[in-house]
Amino acid sequence: MVMDVVHVSVLPDFLLRLDYANGEQRQFDMKPLLQMSPWDRIASPAHFEKATVDYGTVVWPGNIDIAPETLYADSTPLPRSSRPADLRRA
Repeated sequence: MVMDVVHVSVLPDFLLRLDYANGEQRQFDMKPLLQMSPWDRIASPAHFEKATVDYGTVVWPGNIDIAPETLYADSTPLPRSSRPADLRRA
C-alpha cells in the first residue's frame, strides 16, 4: 500500500519533512538524488524550495517528482515530539 504525502516542508540542507495521510511524519534526504537527472534541475535552494504536494507525492515545477514509494522507503521516521504543536493533536 502506498502512503500518500499530504504536506511537505522544505528543510535546510536539501531535506524534506513529509506528513503522511496516516499521521506519520518522516524526513527524506534529497542530496543523493540531486546529482542525477531530472533532480539535478532542482539542486539549487531557490528551485528546491518550490516543492509542493500533488497526487500524494512531492513535485516541483518542470514536471519533476519522486515516487511516493521511494519517499517512504528511504525516509526516516520522526518522533512525535518533533512535530509542531498544531500537529500533535490526537
